[in-house]
Amino acid sequence: MPIVEIINQIEYNREVFKNLLMFKTEKEFLWRPKPEKWNILEIVCHLVDEERDDFKTRVKHALETPTKELVPIDPEGWVEQRGYASMAYDKTLRDFLEERKASVEWLRNLVDVSWNNIVIHPELGELSAEQLLANWLAHDYLHIRQILRYQYQYLNAYSNFDLSYAGDW
Repeated sequence: MPIVEIINQIEYNREVFKNLLMFKTEKEFLWRPKPEKWNILEIVCHLVDEERDDFKTRVKHALETPTKELVPIDPEGWVEQRGYASMAYDKTLRDFLEERKASVEWLRNLVDVSWNNIVIHPELGELSAEQLLANWLAHDYLHIRQILRYQYQYLNAYSNFDLSYAGDW
């Protein structure tokens, strides 16, 4: 997929996330499909952190300082370390949408960069800047799927109806 198309889709996904995540009640964004699963608030906090501290930072790293070691990140640990449970949902969603807007603007303003630059990931080995960009988009798709699944599960949990007429999930 050409880089410009990946960037376009990352930009379009901002609206997808906005439409999926706005106007959630507290009951909705705190609901968990299982006790060990993240709730929607935690997913949105994760999206902000991934936007800021993972994908944008690592693409930038690959483009500007590919020979330097990647700074370790801990997305699973951030849930507790950064106090996701105490975050304000609406503000966190706005923060994510603003971060995404800034990320797209940054990506669109890149000039004369080498998308073939390679960084060494401690577990995955060599990753190009372009591969990191494609994974940024893939990460969006994984969370869009997750949010849609949660919405279906929430409807199923709180609906008094058999939803099998809609089809198999």
